[in-house]
Amino acid sequence: MRLLALIGRRSCLAGFGCVIALALPGSLAGPQPLLPKGTGACNLTLRGTPRKPKPNECWDALASWYGATFEGAPTASGSSFNMYAATAAHPTLPLGSIVRISNPKTGRSMVVTINDRGPYIPGRGLDVSYEVARLLGFAEQGICRVKIEFLKLPATTWLSTHAKN
Repeated sequence: MRLLALIGRRSCLAGFGCVIALALPGSLAGPQPLLPKGTGACNLTLRGTPRKPKPNECWDALASWYGATFEGAPTASGSSFNMYAATAAHPTLPLGSIVRISNPKTGRSMVVTINDRGPYIPGRGLDVSYEVARLLGFAEQGICRVKIEFLKLPATTWLSTHAKN
């Protein structure tokens, strides 16, 4: 799989398109639609993170991204980090949670899976993969204030999946 990921990245860089990279499990299919406007729940802005988020609950956070230095390293969920996957690290949301992250400055948003813990820099509330930051338009700046919309809890918990009987 790592070989296919490398081939996909090289194809993208060579200008042949990202067909191989997009076919990989956990890869991105491009920016998602904008967050809906006018729904009461999505206009909610919380400083920090709700302890028990509800579907469609939103809050803002300062996001940063992580990439090549961590490529292939194990994440808190047990999967290997892929800087081209639609994933993010959050300090408290359950691993496997699905959230939509939007950049109000660019109007772009993406649906991602929480698969790791972090960030570990005070004041930051979310770390996204490099590709998410690139597609949302803040990879060059490094950090960005984003809106996080909680969509869904994981179907199973990490503990129930990985606990030894």
